[in-house]
Amino acid sequence: MQTFVVVTPGLDLQASFLDLLDDFGVSQGLAHLLWLPLPMLTVLVSAVVGVLVNVWLERKISAAVQQRIGPEYAGALGILQPLADGLKLLFKEDIIPAKADGLLFTLGPVLVLVPVILSWLVVPFGQNLLISNVGVGVFLWIALSSIQPIGLLMSGYSSNNKYSLLGGLRAAAQSISYEIPLALSVLAIVMMSNSLSTVDIVNQQSGAGIFSWNIWRQPVGFVIFWICVLAECERLPFDLPEAEEELVAGYQTEYAGMKFALFYLGSYINLVLSALLVSVLYLGGWGFPIPVEWLAGLLGQSVDAPLVQVITGSLGIVMTVLKAYLLVFFAILLRWTVPRVRIDQLLDLGWKFLLPVALVNLLVTAALKLAFPGAFGG
Repeated sequence: MQTFVVVTPGLDLQASFLDLLDDFGVSQGLAHLLWLPLPMLTVLVSAVVGVLVNVWLERKISAAVQQRIGPEYAGALGILQPLADGLKLLFKEDIIPAKADGLLFTLGPVLVLVPVILSWLVVPFGQNLLISNVGVGVFLWIALSSIQPIGLLMSGYSSNNKYSLLGGLRAAAQSISYEIPLALSVLAIVMMSNSLSTVDIVNQQSGAGIFSWNIWRQPVGFVIFWICVLAECERLPFDLPEAEEELVAGYQTEYAGMKFALFYLGSYINLVLSALLVSVLYLGGWGFPIPVEWLAGLLGQSVDAPLVQVITGSLGIVMTVLKAYLLVFFAILLRWTVPRVRIDQLLDLGWKFLLPVALVNLLVTAALKLAFPGAFGG
């Protein structure tokens, strides 16, 4: 079993921050208290910026697919349109239906958004660029994602609206159906990588450039994982919980103002997060398509040279984001390419097809790992 030693940069940044405050005479306890919100603030800002870019891309790509222009007046090429939409929702009246359960109606959107934001803590954007390198990062994300359907069901039930209730029930059923094959496909990656850490999983794919990425060793798992995350994000063709033609807007029907904006924000944050995790688990994360040794050779430097370290570190962040937004691009194309499935087809796909295929994929991975330990991370 190969062991990777990774120093989480958050610890170095924390030490520098505490030393800086110590120089100004701030007590150690107060300095730690001031440090606590900074990582979460960083995650929140990154997630919101990712959503703004995602919304603009969705509108522009959708317009191009339909041979129209899309937003172009709010800022250059319409880049400020997502910000204008957010400000519009911010100033809209917040309405709670007369016969709704006010407490559950308010808690529902919060339970949808908070777990998604917390999941960003374990996403590595680079070799030394993540908030928390916990040993069980992948399963922490799966555990947090299982909280979201509770918020959706709570929102649908508390709205006292039949369409909202049906949307909430659909959301819960859809999430349960696709979380199991998703977890099984992730377990196959964990088995090959000998680790639950997202950093270790990326490092395990850094040997031979693009040929060492997990997508070649787990093609079936990649397809299962991608289908499942689209279903978890309720993207077309799996947007049954909020199908406009059937349920008006599903669990969102009675929501307005910032409560609706939380659903909107959570959906797009989840899409960007899922694309980042696909990049990390199957596409080498910050890894380059060519080995780093080749890049160092082109520059005439050694792998450990400061210039090579700076270039690979900077470009590594670009590679992670580029892979993620390439997947987002395909998700947007699917929206305008594939028709929406029926609810029975959705559940049949999850329980009768993806679940057994994911289980067989896991068993085959275990068998190949025992037979060829060198090739499968033994």
